[in-house]
Amino acid sequence: MEEEVQSGVIKKFLYINRKAPHGTIYAHEALEVVLIGAAFEQDVSMAFIDDGVFQLKKNQNTEHIETKNFTKTYSALEMYDVEKLYVERESLEERGLSESDLSVEVKVIPSSEMKELIRNSEVILNF
Repeated sequence: MEEEVQSGVIKKFLYINRKAPHGTIYAHEALEVVLIGAAFEQDVSMAFIDDGVFQLKKNQNTEHIETKNFTKTYSALEMYDVEKLYVERESLEERGLSESDLSVEVKVIPSSEMKELIRNSEVILNF
């Protein structure tokens, strides 16, 4: 990969977030890996499916579970040129959420478009 970065080859990276934001390290680790990928000037997209949609929910309070609320970092992704955030519509609806419940601007897409996004990505990392 280092040779590709040095040669200017840009890959389409898709980071798929399927886990709730707290209770495991998956969501936090995914965010860290996304920031690293963006630092190497790759074409970075993030997809939120299943319980992963909860990562973007507004006004999360982690005080009672004694963990750091890292979810505010999502609003800083744009500074790292990570601007392609996709949320699966069906996952939102199944969890009683709507786009207005989310803390950052995303593109809500149906599962059929999400499958197409996955097919068109070159590097896929699931969290």
